[in-house]
Amino acid sequence: MFMWVILLFALGIAAFFDSIYNLGDIFRQVNSVIFLLTAVGLLVRTTTQIKRGRIENFQSRVEKLERDIKSLVNQKQPLDF
Repeated sequence: MFMWVILLFALGIAAFFDSIYNLGDIFRQVNSVIFLLTAVGLLVRTTTQIKRGRIENFQSRVEKLERDIKSLVNQKQPLDF
């Protein structure tokens, strides 16, 4: 994630210098495409990390429930009616 931030910061600095020194139309097009691809990459990475976090949360909840079931089975006592 840190590398994405560094890339976006560097592209922002390059765009700033481009606006000051008018480096040309080719640079603006390339810079905008790189910004677009970087944003898409960040979007994909963020969504996969969110999904991975949800899966890990579900796995930990299942493990906790399994431990609870085992402890309840071990403590099982006959019911008197």
